[in-house]
Amino acid sequence: MAQAQRIPDLAARRGYHHGNLREALLEATRQLVAERGPQGFTLTEAARRAGVSPSAPYRHFKDREEVLAELCRRGFTLFGERLRATAAGAASPAEALRRMGPAYLAFAREEPGYYAAMFTFQPTQSGEECEPTAKDGPFDTLASALDGLLPQDGRDRRLVALQVWALSHGVAMLERAGVPPPDSDAPPAEAVLDSGVAALLGRK
Repeated sequence: MAQAQRIPDLAARRGYHHGNLREALLEATRQLVAERGPQGFTLTEAARRAGVSPSAPYRHFKDREEVLAELCRRGFTLFGERLRATAAGAASPAEALRRMGPAYLAFAREEPGYYAAMFTFQPTQSGEECEPTAKDGPFDTLASALDGLLPQDGRDRRLVALQVWALSHGVAMLERAGVPPPDSDAPPAEAVLDSGVAALLGRK
């Protein structure tokens, strides 16, 4: 599993301007979430890694949930951009959908901090939210790729899109958990996902 890379000299830098202090704290938090999970860090640790005082985060964020919500939103934005770029230029909807599977798994591998925040953040009483099915987001991109691919059996494309997403997420999470072990003779995650989506759509 890919590990998040630290920004060079992040912890050694001092005297951030207000404009990039927020970004430094978000980057430090992204690294910590990649290493420990969304519940495995404190804002004090993020401040320490960013090289600022423990009180500095509160100039920009009211609590850790607000930081996680921002990571979640940024993660889904980046994820949607990756999926759209992957599907762009495909010769057919089938090819676009087939390209999205490896792109999905690659994002989970390459952006563990964002990915963990995206799929474990829960809205709290503070009112922070992160909407994965926002218009023009990754879900819409996936649903659009299904146009023209579904059998004429009356199935709702958004329901099928959720099923494809659930399958993709399951494969990604199994891989992150080391199941099956990397040195086993099991097929690669991309092959598992591709065959699973084909079966779901009733295609060979």
